[in-house]
Amino acid sequence: MAVAKTIEIISGSAEGFDAAVREGIAKAAETLDNIEGAWVKDTKVVVRDGAAAEWRVTLAITFMVK
Repeated sequence: MAVAKTIEIISGSAEGFDAAVREGIAKAAETLDNIEGAWVKDTKVVVRDGAAAEWRVTLAITFMVK
């Protein structure tokens, strides 16, 4: 029987949404094994001085439990 667990994280990047997703998954992989997938649940842009300064994503990370 396989059992999976999902956690939610928020990741940000000054480069864009793609980088925020990659960095979030990489950081989660430092402490989680068996990551199976990630779902982008939400996106946000932080604006400073009238310009986009940071792109943030809320990720649901799914991993298999041993």
